[in-house]
Amino acid sequence: MKTLILGIGNLLLTDEGIGVHVARALSQETLPPDVTVLEIGTAFLEALPQISVAERIIIVDAMEGDHAPGTVYRVPFDDCLKPKVLASLHGFDLSRVLYMAGRSNQPEAVVIGVEPESIAWGIEPSVTLQQAMPTILKAVRAEMCR
Repeated sequence: MKTLILGIGNLLLTDEGIGVHVARALSQETLPPDVTVLEIGTAFLEALPQISVAERIIIVDAMEGDHAPGTVYRVPFDDCLKPKVLASLHGFDLSRVLYMAGRSNQPEAVVIGVEPESIAWGIEPSVTLQQAMPTILKAVRAEMCR
């Protein structure tokens, strides 16, 4: 099964960039040949070619769920809130990019969300999320094996 892991988020806002940090860590590992990891950041359209052929998508991003910072969530993508309007002319949200892929069958998609501690200016995750990185990576690896 062709699996696409998308590390998303804004690297300039500490914990908001956790998805990209996870993608970078996974890129250093030996992964199955049917798994592709992309650091998307906020440039969702750049993933369109890979999204159009993926059978499964694992999205890693910061996600507020009112639990302790570093808490890891697994949420089906269809259960996530989608923006009702286009937020920027420079980019699209992931739900619109999935639609633009023009597929007759939508890929299975799940979000591995991580509760942020800080969304402030900075290029490194908070110490709490740095310490949670092994747990986050374990959750993504478990999803790959499902």
